[in-house]
Amino acid sequence: MFSTALGVVGQVTSTVTTSAQHLIDGEPIDQHLIDGKPINLFTMSDSNVLEHISATHTHSHPDNSLDVDSLFYTVQNIIKRSAQIVDSTVQGTQVHVETIEEKPPKSNFSSPLCTLRTIGCEPPGEEIALKSTLSILNNLSDYSWDAKAVLTLAAFALEYGEFWHLVQLQQSDQLAKSLAILKRVPIITLNPANLQKRRHAIVELNGLIKTTLQVVENIFELQDLSTRYFKDVAGLATALQEIPVDVFWVIISIVACATKITILTSDEDKHHDLTPYAEKIHHIFSKLKIQLVKCKKQIEELHNFTRLCILFRSCTAILPILKALVFPKDDLQPIIDGSTKTTVAIDILRRKNVLLFISRLDISEEDINILKPIHEGIKNNNLYNIVWIPIVEQWTEELKKKFEILRSKMPWYVVQYFSPIAGLRFIKQEWNFKGKPIVVVLNVHGRPINLNALDAIRIYGMKAFPFDTITIDGITVHPNWIEPIVNNIDPTIPIWIKEEKYIFFYGGKDNDWIQQFRKSAQTVVDPVLKDAKINIELFGVGKGSKGGEDLGIIERFWKGIDSLFFTQIHHQHVDSVSKEVQKLLSYKNESGWALLSKGSKVVVTGHGFTILRVVDEFEKWKGQIKEKAFETAFKEYHNNVLSIIRHCSRLDIPNDAGKVPETMPCPECHRVMKTYTSYKCCHVDDPLEAHH
Repeated sequence: MFSTALGVVGQVTSTVTTSAQHLIDGEPIDQHLIDGKPINLFTMSDSNVLEHISATHTHSHPDNSLDVDSLFYTVQNIIKRSAQIVDSTVQGTQVHVETIEEKPPKSNFSSPLCTLRTIGCEPPGEEIALKSTLSILNNLSDYSWDAKAVLTLAAFALEYGEFWHLVQLQQSDQLAKSLAILKRVPIITLNPANLQKRRHAIVELNGLIKTTLQVVENIFELQDLSTRYFKDVAGLATALQEIPVDVFWVIISIVACATKITILTSDEDKHHDLTPYAEKIHHIFSKLKIQLVKCKKQIEELHNFTRLCILFRSCTAILPILKALVFPKDDLQPIIDGSTKTTVAIDILRRKNVLLFISRLDISEEDINILKPIHEGIKNNNLYNIVWIPIVEQWTEELKKKFEILRSKMPWYVVQYFSPIAGLRFIKQEWNFKGKPIVVVLNVHGRPINLNALDAIRIYGMKAFPFDTITIDGITVHPNWIEPIVNNIDPTIPIWIKEEKYIFFYGGKDNDWIQQFRKSAQTVVDPVLKDAKINIELFGVGKGSKGGEDLGIIERFWKGIDSLFFTQIHHQHVDSVSKEVQKLLSYKNESGWALLSKGSKVVVTGHGFTILRVVDEFEKWKGQIKEKAFETAFKEYHNNVLSIIRHCSRLDIPNDAGKVPETMPCPECHRVMKTYTSYKCCHVDDPLEAHH
C-alpha cells in the first residue's frame, strides 16, 4: 500500500543527503545566482517563495495512496527519542523515555528499506539549499503540502534516528559498533575533545530539528481542524493559505540540518550556520501557535453558537439560555446586583422577563441614564429585570477599571466576567450587535420578543412597556411622532404644542442657508399672524439667536430621529409616518432642512432648497390660505415645487446600527435607492460628528 510513497522517501533521502555533492563533483556553483538571477534566501518574501514553489505542486496523488498520519506518528517517535539520546549523551541530562507519549501507526503500516544514501562532505551555500529544496518539491509534486513536509522529515529521520540509535548501542552490540564506524559515529562520541568542541553545534542542531517537528505538528493540527471546521471557521482559510510557504521553510531547514550532520561527522572544520534557519522556523512556529489559538477560539465560539441555537429552539426557560449566553459550560459565576453592589447567583433571574442591555465599554453616561427611568418603572414589578452584558473581546487592566466605573453607575444587574462571553458570536450574528448598544428583551421562556428595544425606550420610555414589537409598533405609527423628539430640547416647545401652534423646526450644515431661511420665514410669519390670526413659531434646532450652535441640542434631536427610524425600519409596509421620518433623516447632512408641524402633528418635511423656495414664493400661494388651512396651502405648494425640482436623496446608516434592510425605498419617489459604501473620519474634534 505504501511502496510508492516510501519509494519517494528514498528519493528525498537521496536529495537531502547529497545536496553537497555538487561541490564534490566539481560542478560550477555561483553562490549569488539561481537560474541566472540574484537571490538572498532569508530576505525572500512569501510571494517570492510562492513564485519558486507554485510550479512544483500538482497534488494529483490519490488520497488513499499514503497514510500520512501513520507516517507522521512514526517520524514523531523517531525524532523525539533521538532528541532524548542527544540530551542524555551530549548534554548529560537524565530524561525518562516513559515521558514520551507515542502515537502508534496503523497495524497495516509497512515501510520499505531505503538504504542507499550518498553522504556529502562539504556544505552547500544558500543557493544550493534552495535548489535542493525545489528538487524535493518536484519529486513530491503529487502530494499535499502536509504530506510533502512529512515525507521529507521521514527521509531525514531515517538518517538522524539511525545515527543516534547507533550511538546508544555501539557500546554493547558489535554489529552496531561496526555500523557506527561506517556512519562516523565515533568521531563525535568516542573523542571527548571532539564532543566538547561540537557540543554547542549538536545542541543547536537538535533544537532546530525539534522546533521543525513542532512546526509540522502544528501544520497537521491545522489540516485536521480544516477537515471538520473549514466552512465555519474563518481563521482556518487564512492559516491554510500560508502552509505552502511554511512547508518550504520546513524542507529547506531539513536540508540545512542534513548538511550540518555531514559537517559534524567529518574530520574537517567547516562553517554552516543554522541560526538564520532556526530564527525562521521559530518565527513560523510562533505564528502557527497564534493561528491555532485563534482558530480554536473560533471553534469554541462555533460550539457555543450551535449550543445557543439549539437552546433557543428547544428550551422553555430563560435561565439555561442566560447561562449559556454568558458563561462557558464549566465556568458559571455570580452576577452583581447594582442596587446593593453585592454578588448574587444568576438563578435570581429564574422565571423573569429580562431586558439584556448589551454594549461595549464606550457607552456614555447618557446611555446609562436612558435606562434608569425604566429600572425605576419596573423595580416593583417582580417579573422584569435589566441585566448589563459588557462586550469586551480582550480584557486589560485598564478596561477592567473602566468597567468598574461604569457598573458602579448602574442600579440593575451586571455581568462581571473578565473573558469573552460564550455567546459573543450568537449576539453578533443572530442579534446583529455591531458595537452600538442594544436592549434585547427575553420573556420568561427565553424567547426574544424584541431584538432591540433601546431606540423605542430612548423616545418613549415606559410608554413602550412591556417593550415587545407589537406595543412599540402601535405607538411609532402615530402622526404626532415629532413630539417625543422635541419635547425635551427646549421648555417652550411643549407649550407651543399644547397651544396647537404652527412650528417651523429647521437646521442644516450651512449657516448661510439657516440665516436666509429664518429671514424669509419671518416674512411669512408676520403677514400670516397679522391677517389670518395664525400663530407660527420658528425654532432653529441647536441654533442660538446669534447664529451659534448648541451641539447638545443637535445631538439629542438627531439621536431621537435615528432611534425613531430604527424602530420603524423593519415594518412590512411603508406608512406615511415612516416615510416622513426617513425623509427627515435623509436631510441630516444636507445644507438645510425644515419641518412644519401643527402642534405635535407633522405637516411636511422638506429639503432646504424646496422649503426655502416655498417660503420665498409666499406671495404666489398666500391667497389660498383664506380658502384652505395654512398647512394645506403650504403642503400643496411644496408638492408643486417637488414636481418641478428633485434632489438626490441620501440616507447614511452607520455600520454599527445593527441589522438594516437589503433594500430601501426612496422616501420621495418610492424607487429602490442605490446602495453605496462611504467612509468618514471626524477625528473626535467635533463631538456631534464623532457621535454620528
